Parts: sequence; structure tokens; C-alpha cells
Amino acid sequence: MNVFYNREGIGDVLLVSLKPTADEERAFTKQGDVVRIVSERTGEPVGYNIFSASSYYPFSGNGPLEVNEELVGIINDILAKNGYDEQIDADLSPKFVVGYVKEKAKHPNADKLSVCQVDVGDEVLQIVCGAPNVAEGQKVVVAKIGAVMPSGLVIQESELRGVRSSGMICSARELGLPNAPQEKGILVLSDEYEVGQPFRF
Repeated sequence: MNVFYNREGIGDVLLVSLKPTADEERAFTKQGDVVRIVSERTGEPVGYNIFSASSYYPFSGNGPLEVNEELVGIINDILAKNGYDEQIDADLSPKFVVGYVKEKAKHPNADKLSVCQVDVGDEVLQIVCGAPNVAEGQKVVVAKIGAVMPSGLVIQESELRGVRSSGMICSARELGLPNAPQEKGILVLSDEYEVGQPFRF
């Protein structure tokens, strides 16, 4: 789940994205100030657009908002006030975590890509990475599915040249870190970082 608010850019609208779906697969219904967006294929809600959002809560920010229990409660309250009886149950686990590259293999269909098995504490993710400096044994920053990058990019399950990729191994520049090197390459962390811990930046 991702939530965005940018009053100067798009007006007093809270954008709630539950899961990504192609534009052509969406259908819309409106009750009060809330537009409910559903997948035409499954009928499941994939998001909500909440208009006149500041009349319900003094939202602030210029992009993605931190999704926590308080924000989820506020959104569920707004849905109820506009006649919806469904409630959002959000995944509040951290989306940027420390990972450990257990294995690195050459991509079968691309010379400059590697297929990595990355331990993120509670699971091992397969991530296709194009960085020239990725190697087995490194501790790295992993953006998990649903993470919102500083650029606004939302990390999604993808397939790169025929190989599934479930996340992204990040560079300092992609994370927007100060004094990030301009050359291409992932951020390699020191051993003091613990695998699976949230990465704050």
C-alpha cells in the first residue's frame, strides 16, 4: 500500500494505491468524496482517490506519506464516512531493508545483468541486478515490492529478459543519499549492518 499527497501538484486529493494494475484493467465508482478503483478482472479494490482530503485531516507533504497504523485508521474512517463498509488492512513492514547477497549468477539472456539470491531476513528474494559491482557476500540495501523510491518510482514484481525479479538492489544515488557517487554501482554496506533490519535514509 502506498499513499501520496501533493496539494500544490494535484490539488487536495489523497491517492491511495493498494496494488499496481494496468490502466485498461480499472473501473471506477464514486461515493461522496471517494472514488473507488477496482480491477475489472478480479473485482478487487486496487486504490482510492479521496477528494477534499484536508476536510477530514490536515494532511501535509509533497509526495509519498509514511504508511503507519494512524494513517491507515484515518483512511478507514474516511471510507466509512463516505458509505464504504470495507476496511484497508495494510502491510506495514519496512520496504527498505538490509539484504545479503547469497548467490550471484549470470543472466541467461543478458550479458550485463546478474541474477542474485538475496537474504532479507525473513525470506530470500530473487533480484535481477545490472550493477557492475554486485557480488556474493555483500550486504546491500534492498527495495522490496511496494517500496517508493525518492524519484517516485514504485517497485513492482517484474520480469527482466525472461527472469523474474522481486525487488531492487539500490545505489546511493537511487536512494537520494548526500554525496552519492555518480558512477554506476550499488551501495555496499559495512558488516555492522544486520540482515533484515530496516534501512533508514
